[in-house]
Amino acid sequence: MVRSMTGFGVADGPIAAGTLRIEIRTVNHRHFNVQIKTCRELQPLEGELKEALRARIERGHVSVSARWQDEPERDQGLKVDPEKAREILDAIKSLKEQVDVVGEPDLAFLIRQPDVLRQDLGDEVVVEFSNVEAVLGEALDNLLKMREAEGASMEAELKRILGSITELLESVKTRAPVRLINERERLRKSVGELLDGAEIDEARLAQELAFIADKLDVTEEIVRLGTHISACIAAMDGGGPVGRKLSFLGQEMLREINTIGSKANDAEIATAVIDMKGNLEKFREQVENVE
Repeated sequence: MVRSMTGFGVADGPIAAGTLRIEIRTVNHRHFNVQIKTCRELQPLEGELKEALRARIERGHVSVSARWQDEPERDQGLKVDPEKAREILDAIKSLKEQVDVVGEPDLAFLIRQPDVLRQDLGDEVVVEFSNVEAVLGEALDNLLKMREAEGASMEAELKRILGSITELLESVKTRAPVRLINERERLRKSVGELLDGAEIDEARLAQELAFIADKLDVTEEIVRLGTHISACIAAMDGGGPVGRKLSFLGQEMLREINTIGSKANDAEIATAVIDMKGNLEKFREQVENVE
C-alpha cells in the first residue's frame, strides 16, 4: 500500500468548557520530523502529542497547530493591589519631603501606575492528554485519509511506469539473441576480408564468438531487473510504509539498467536503455513523496 507524505487533517472538539482545534500538515522528509505550535495550556503535553503522532506517521515533516476556537471559561475580572498603591503613595510622600513640592496624587494617577489595577486572567486551565486524544485522533484520521487517497493515485502512476520499464525490458530480452547473430555475421565478414578468400577456421571463429557472447551477455541483468520490478509491485500490494524500500529498489534498478547499457553494443538496446532510465527517473521522483 502506498501512502503519500503530503496531507492535511483538522478536527474540533470540546475541551475544558472550550473548543479546541487541531490542524496537522505533512510534507515529504527523509525521517519523522515534527513541529508543534500550541496554546499555553497544551505545552506540557507536547511530549505525549509527539508520541501519538509517531505511532501513526512513519516519516515526513509534520506541522501541528493546536489553538482555542472558543476559550475555556475563566473567572476573569479586574484586580486591585492596595499594597502596591500604598507603596506608590509612600514613595511620593518621601519625594515631596526631599524636593519640597506641593500637591497630592489623586485616584486617577494611582490607577495608571503599573500593577495597581490589572486584568485578572483567572485560574489556569488544566488540560489532560486523555481529553485531547480524541480530537488529535480525528485530525490524524482525516490526515491519513488524504495521504492514502493521494497515495492511491501515486501507486497507479508508479505501476504504470514499472509497466513501461517491463515492456522495454522485454524488447531488450528479444533483441539480445539477434544482436549476437549480427555480431557473428559481422565477425565472419571481417575475418573473411582479412583472409582474402582463404578458408575460415570455424573452430577459432566459434571460440571468438563465445568470448564475445560472454562479454555482451545481459541475461543476469535482465533477470535481476525483472526481480526488482516484481519486488516493487509486491511491496506496493503489501501493507505498511514502502517508501524506503522503493527508494532502495530504484537504486538497484538503475544499477542493472546502466550495466545493460554498458554491454549494449546495439542501437536498439541502447535506445531501450535510454527510455528505461527516463522512466526510472520519473519513478524515483514519485517515490520521494512516498511514506
